[in-house]
Amino acid sequence: MNICKDHIGGLIFLLLSVAYGVYAGQIPLLPGDEFEPFHAQTVPNALALLCGGLSIALLLTAERGEGSTLKLHGYDFALVAKLLAQVVLFAFALQWVGFLLATLFFLIGGFWLLGERRIKTLLLASVPFSAGIWLILTQLLDIYLAPGALFNQLFGG
Repeated sequence: MNICKDHIGGLIFLLLSVAYGVYAGQIPLLPGDEFEPFHAQTVPNALALLCGGLSIALLLTAERGEGSTLKLHGYDFALVAKLLAQVVLFAFALQWVGFLLATLFFLIGGFWLLGERRIKTLLLASVPFSAGIWLILTQLLDIYLAPGALFNQLFGG
């Protein structure tokens, strides 16, 4: 049996969809919501089903020829590991420095890892995006983003 990258991708997305569906079923509902046509579990369940169906379609339609065998040479797995470590650092940084600074550091670090070294480009690519996303979330969508423990310690809160 030849395994290609489409098979691996389909299996990974199928596993993620199943896990997401399991966790979506654990979202608490308000009393009486289970009888409503639309509630807190509706969109996550639909998304899990849609992604699961698409991943099964990917598994069934994946190319099975000799030329589609999986080749791992040429991929930079060290870079992937560094980017994944940076995602974990971002998650920890959210608690300490808040969304705006954590996102800014995450983007600058990611661009740096991907090879960009010009400070002007790093800042012009990171600062407006971080500030824009922060403004959209806090001002337009009225989502509360905690400022971070460091901000609270320095300025009280």
